[in-house]
Amino acid sequence: MYIACLDLEGVLVPEIWIAFSQASGIPELKRTTRDEPDYDKLMNWRLGILKEHGLGLKEIQETIAKIDPLPGAKEFLDQLRSLTQVIIISDTFTQFATPLMKKLGWPTLFCNSLEVAPDGAITGFKMRIENSKLTTVKALQSIGFTTIAAGDSYNDLAMIQAGPAGFLFKTTEQIKADHPELPAFETYEELMAGFKKAMGL
Repeated sequence: MYIACLDLEGVLVPEIWIAFSQASGIPELKRTTRDEPDYDKLMNWRLGILKEHGLGLKEIQETIAKIDPLPGAKEFLDQLRSLTQVIIISDTFTQFATPLMKKLGWPTLFCNSLEVAPDGAITGFKMRIENSKLTTVKALQSIGFTTIAAGDSYNDLAMIQAGPAGFLFKTTEQIKADHPELPAFETYEELMAGFKKAMGL
């Protein structure tokens, strides 16, 4: 039995940190897992910038409230869910993702959580499990699922490579050059065709 595993940001919704970087006028926050493969290093760096500027969860959630899924994302997700089970496996946080899940029709999401002080300052983060994307797809495989994954960043590569098929979607030229063996798609039509072919449909 197949199960589709999708990244969230960059695949179904815009990058939250890039949107917040633009809203807050802090260009350093544009940095994402497309640029920095070490997620812990990236998050600790982000939290330092937030502290420096006196920004917390409330300000980020105000930006997220204005973010809509990428054009065509919900339709793609609905179609994929009509063909197979789908899990979104993301390194984002429940406190960020909930409004976006509502706009996507409440798909299943596995992600992480933030540690937030009473005054709204983000003091830390709790990863659900180490190497969450790869660990999750291996767990799914261990209970009889064949995983097919798609993502756009360095932190998606292990999840994409773990199954018999996997795809890069709207990724960078550098990641494409580093991994020419992985099909790289730019449109949801191409991605859907890739999933259908991988599932023999």
